[in-house]
Amino acid sequence: MQTLVDIVLLLVLLSDLYLLSSSRLGASIKVLAFQGVMLSLLPFLSSDMVRSPHAFIIAISSCTIKAILIPRLLSRAAREVHIGLEIDSYIPYGASLLAGMGVVLLSFWVARKFQLPVTVSTRLWIPVSLAAVMIGLLMLIIRKKAISQVIGYLAMENGIYVLGLSFAAQMPFLVELGVLLDIFAGVFIMGIILNHIKYYFDDLDVENLTVLKD
Repeated sequence: MQTLVDIVLLLVLLSDLYLLSSSRLGASIKVLAFQGVMLSLLPFLSSDMVRSPHAFIIAISSCTIKAILIPRLLSRAAREVHIGLEIDSYIPYGASLLAGMGVVLLSFWVARKFQLPVTVSTRLWIPVSLAAVMIGLLMLIIRKKAISQVIGYLAMENGIYVLGLSFAAQMPFLVELGVLLDIFAGVFIMGIILNHIKYYFDDLDVENLTVLKD
């Protein structure tokens, strides 16, 4: 079981590095959905939650929100706001990847300073969660467009979710916090769409949406 947790956490970490270095919006949304699927597996694999009745609820809600709802909202926002396929960044993508690798090394170094509870099943929980949070924060800083910043926010939130799962037995509220942050992200994405509609039509009447048809 611990080996499976390690594999999932490493896949989450690699997907974060891809999100940081990718220049394609569509591919980034798909990778974010893949990351949501991986994260939804963790409650079943975690030794702290495998016998908990909340594990099934958390896994299903995470998969629904992170792997289905949020990616669809992002895809819809990209279509409605007519955002190009390229992700604009303030620094080159190669430099972004190098910065991300530096963040990963820093996260593992910082995690070594923590005294982990005996209930934490693998030592990858803390460094992966820290790396995800910092990579997401880095994406918020270097991305130019709001929708690509939302992807950074979601990557950061996924790090908080991983951290919450690692301490689920001691602080279960951290897991619920991760789900609430996902809901906030969904509201924020819809805000981007509505703001674009109001900018072009000076009105939020749904009858005006017929003009958006091809």
